[in-house]
Amino acid sequence: MSGPAPVPDPVVPDPVVPDPVVPDGKDWTWVLQRACPECGADVGALAPERVAGALRAAAAPWPAVLARPGVRRRPAPGTWSPLEYGAHVRDVFTTTTTRLHLLLSQDDPLFANWDQDATALEQRYAEQDPARVAEELRAAAAGTTAVLDGVRGEQWSRRGRRSNGSEFTVATLAQYVLHDVVHHVHDVGA
Repeated sequence: MSGPAPVPDPVVPDPVVPDPVVPDGKDWTWVLQRACPECGADVGALAPERVAGALRAAAAPWPAVLARPGVRRRPAPGTWSPLEYGAHVRDVFTTTTTRLHLLLSQDDPLFANWDQDATALEQRYAEQDPARVAEELRAAAAGTTAVLDGVRGEQWSRRGRRSNGSEFTVATLAQYVLHDVVHHVHDVGA
């Protein structure tokens, strides 16, 4: 006699591999000279001493964004989900803090290349825990703004370069990153 047929182990699907995001090859340094027509940020007009406060304000919506239903859902093929944008913004802050420390401690440092699209895939942004990303983003933003709060006088003019040759000062790096964060808040509709 045979008993009931064995129940097979449930099939665990492979993790969802998001469709590829079209890499953004634009050189966004132009945002230092004029307002962004997409998000409206005019970061070049903001005094460097005010950027830390503006970054705090720009980081503030992210916990609510990352708590939304459907945070993993991409709004269109090839466009990051709010979760992926949040993970990216977290890493923007982390990378910026590292670069600010280099600018403030070395003469004309060359920043390591950071491929944001490769990082998104390698770090599996789409699979990360939204609550953890929210907390890490908050901490990373606090790290960046703490460094900026300590910058004084001539330190704003200290120079460094990205691996593509774009030159930044402490002031212009801060402004550039402010645009990045504000723009991504705009991207997720917050």
